[in-house]
Amino acid sequence: MKPYNVIRLFFLATIWTAFGTGYLFAQQASESASSDAQPAVLGDGADAKFKRVDNMHEVRFIEIFLALRDAKTGNMVAPCYNTMFTSEGIPASKDTAPQALVEGLNFDKLKKGYGVLGASLNGPKLWLPDWSEIDAGEQRDFNGIPAVWVAQLNMGKNTSVSETTPYKPTTIARHSRLGWNKDTKVVLLDDAEGNTWIMKGFQLGLKPQRTYDEFQAAIADNFKTLPKGWKVRVKALEKDLIETPEGGVATIMADEFFNVYDKTGPGMSNYKP
Repeated sequence: MKPYNVIRLFFLATIWTAFGTGYLFAQQASESASSDAQPAVLGDGADAKFKRVDNMHEVRFIEIFLALRDAKTGNMVAPCYNTMFTSEGIPASKDTAPQALVEGLNFDKLKKGYGVLGASLNGPKLWLPDWSEIDAGEQRDFNGIPAVWVAQLNMGKNTSVSETTPYKPTTIARHSRLGWNKDTKVVLLDDAEGNTWIMKGFQLGLKPQRTYDEFQAAIADNFKTLPKGWKVRVKALEKDLIETPEGGVATIMADEFFNVYDKTGPGMSNYKP
């Protein structure tokens, strides 16, 4: 190739790069970090340490998701921070997310402070497994609420977990094991393809409308937008249910109330309840 052609191509590439970068920042002003300087939170799981927590059934918690674009893949991902796995442990009250502190969370401030495209809340919720084994990473403080990195969610095109579509499965990178003890009463969804989903987190929200017991008692009347061919049921487990996602990737789903479920069966758990 002639030298002047090389120079010309380099010049055009430089102009296009500058234009593209300017356009990106104009469209997404909140994206303060370039692919060369990813927000620090993207590495919060790098030195995660294994831990087990017992007696977790109906612990109140929140999760905070910080959404950003992974420079390696170009996809939206969100490191997830959970309040149940901190160095402080679970208090006697079983409340790891005090209401007043949760109400004081400023997600615009979190987004700017961490240099991410989105910051969003999952919960407050009640955790329904009896025990958990999980890799816990960096611990961060969110308005006085300590929370630990536990997973990275694949967000698709979304920047907030509130944009989640009910009854649409997604995946989350999570090296963990969850356990429900024999005789624990659980809520199950059976989908039209024959899969069974177990409720892992019961949504309380900032203004709870009902208790978990009340939700279970009226289970048949609660669901208004359940997809065709799907069924809901409540049962006491006949034996321990242990979830161990193959390859460190779990398949999860939310319902119309933002309750969260994990898929059961091959590749996810020791049996399908």
